[in-house]
Amino acid sequence: MLKNTSLQYGNRTCISYSKRHLVPRGSFVLGRTKHCLVLHHHHNRQPVRVHCCGHCAIPSQVENRPKYYGREFHGIISREKADELLGGVEGAYILRESQRQPGCYTLALRFGNQTLNYRLFYDGKHFVGEKRFESIHDLVTDGLITLYIETKASEYISKMTTNPIYEHIGYATLLREKVSRRLSRSKNESRKTSVANDEHTAVEKISSLVRRAALTHNDNHFNYEKTHNFKVHTFRGPHWCEYCANFMWGLIAQGVQCSDCGLNVHKQCSKHVPNDCQPNLKRIKKVYCCDLTTLVKAHNTQRPMVVDICIREIEARGLKSEGLYRVSGFTEHIEDVKMAFDRDGEKADISANIYPDINIITGALKLYFRDLPIPVITYDTYSKFIEAAKVPNADERLEAVHEVLMLLPPAHYETLRYLMIHLKKVTMNEKDNLMNAENLGIVFGPTLMRPPEDSTLTTLHDMRYQRLIVQILVENEDVLF
Repeated sequence: MLKNTSLQYGNRTCISYSKRHLVPRGSFVLGRTKHCLVLHHHHNRQPVRVHCCGHCAIPSQVENRPKYYGREFHGIISREKADELLGGVEGAYILRESQRQPGCYTLALRFGNQTLNYRLFYDGKHFVGEKRFESIHDLVTDGLITLYIETKASEYISKMTTNPIYEHIGYATLLREKVSRRLSRSKNESRKTSVANDEHTAVEKISSLVRRAALTHNDNHFNYEKTHNFKVHTFRGPHWCEYCANFMWGLIAQGVQCSDCGLNVHKQCSKHVPNDCQPNLKRIKKVYCCDLTTLVKAHNTQRPMVVDICIREIEARGLKSEGLYRVSGFTEHIEDVKMAFDRDGEKADISANIYPDINIITGALKLYFRDLPIPVITYDTYSKFIEAAKVPNADERLEAVHEVLMLLPPAHYETLRYLMIHLKKVTMNEKDNLMNAENLGIVFGPTLMRPPEDSTLTTLHDMRYQRLIVQILVENEDVLF
């Protein structure tokens, strides 16, 4: 059910709607000060533009004013002259060119019985700070709103985040039950994995330290935390923060919005929001080139659907194909598969009836990994994996690789684990497909891991270590994961 609330906004009446699970837009029982924030927003001083009449500046200076300024521009005048022109009128403003730095412009604004001077910039839009405005009038209007509220409610604003409603109502409440179900299900699966690993005879291949670490499965591997992807946002009509329940003031850029889940909060509140973003499928426009954790959380799966579907298809009809993963499919057909996933998601048809050449499916899977904005082996762990690959002793090298594996984000770890199990099956058919762990390392090394800096020299230098890491992961997947 939607609630309709109207407020006077300048000369207009703005209508806003709120969902029931969010803070009701008229819910001022949360505190008188919260109500006052709205009143301060709508009752602050209105901007008064002081026109240049031609007597206050040299005519040639006014005639040469920048084309993006209007009659509020007064040419080169002193601060004292600007203060005199404003006449003590609250909200009055003029623009002037600096006497000390010709070509630099200043906004002189009257507020709180004093004249405030701000360095003014223009890059297609006007700004004095982070916010960009189409007109000087809008910039001043927003500035007066902010100054008025911060002056009248500064103490309250500084304490806004100390008693948030985020954990009690709204977004967090909707997620709690879904997350609990997913964690319960994943913990059961992790226990089964631990038992299976415990019974595997291949564990004896490495030292006891690695064996204990490998068999102790971390429940957090399926507890996929995701940070919110906040971006500055301009809200139409009145809006309330979904973290602290306070009014979001300003003419534009009143707060930030998560581009993945739609959560709306103050910029200062965004620093306190927990990493519990649950992406909305409506906001995820594509499958390829989408952040891995974002995709799996949006679809509520352990791994990206592309990985699951492609691997199932390859194992069903392609494990014995000669040169599997080494031989390339037609680029046009691989792009078709990519578009099918972006368009149809898990309903994409990649069966043999549509794509009889299995190399098209392997090509589409490799393309998915290459297109990830953050590789499966993340930028943060890249250098640690390279250093682990350089360890001369085989057992110590395996321990080092395992330690770095534990640093991967849960969704990345699970995807890598599933892929390595699959690639191990590929090597078990080496007599037919001619693909061993070393060959797969050559193919998947640069696909799964890339250096943080875009350096051809670094990539070439690290290539043998990338190959070795993947080779180690494939050969020892039964004890490393």
